[in-house]
Amino acid sequence: MTQRITLLISACVLGATAVLAGCAVSPGASDLDQLTARIFQKSFRDEGIVKVAAMAQDDATRECSAADVAGKPLDEKRAKEIEAANLKTIQWPADGRFLGDWQKGEALAQSGRGLTFTDTAQTPNGGNCYNCHQLSPKEISFGTIGPSLYNYGKIRGVTDLASPAARPIVEYTWGKIWNAKAYNACSHMPRAGHKGILTPDEVRHLVALLLDPKSVVNQ
Repeated sequence: MTQRITLLISACVLGATAVLAGCAVSPGASDLDQLTARIFQKSFRDEGIVKVAAMAQDDATRECSAADVAGKPLDEKRAKEIEAANLKTIQWPADGRFLGDWQKGEALAQSGRGLTFTDTAQTPNGGNCYNCHQLSPKEISFGTIGPSLYNYGKIRGVTDLASPAARPIVEYTWGKIWNAKAYNACSHMPRAGHKGILTPDEVRHLVALLLDPKSVVNQ
C-alpha cells in the first residue's frame, strides 16, 4: 500500500505546512518547505519493503498539493501540461490485449493487501477499488471518495468489446487505471500501473471487470 500510504502522508504534509505557516513569524515558502521536509525525514524510516523514498513528490503531486494549500485549483495550462506528461508514461499492453478475466478483476477490487511494511516483495497486491468506489451492487461496503462505477460499461454503451466503437473506452479505462493523472492532473486515484502497484495482467482484469457485459459491475 505504498501509494495509499503516500496519499495519507501527503495530507499530513499539507496539515503540517499549514500549522507551521500559522506559527512562524515570517519565513518564506521555501524555508517552510525545507523545514517540513526535515521533520518528515526524521520522523520516518525504511521498514521492510516500504521506503521513505515513497514520500518523494513529482511535479504533479507537489504542485497539486501546493494548490490545495492555497485553496485554489491548479492553473489550467499547467494542469494540461502535467496530464500530457503523465499520458506519455502509460504502458499500453505489448500484446494488444486490454481485457482479462472480470472475475479475477473482482477479486483484485476486493483486496486491499500488499505493499505494507509487513509484506514481502512477493506478496500479491490488491487493487483496493472498493475503498473508493461502488462497483458490484451486491457489495454493501464501499467508499465514496470516487464516483460509483456500477454499470460502468453499460452506461457507456459497451455491449460488444470487439466492436471498434468500444476501443476508445477500452483504451481510456486502461489508461485511467494505469495512470489517472494522465486524465486529471490532481486526481487522488493511485497510479496503479505507473507506480507498480498492479501488473499489466492485473490491469487487464480490472478493465474487464469494468467493461465486460457479463461482469457483476454491468448487471
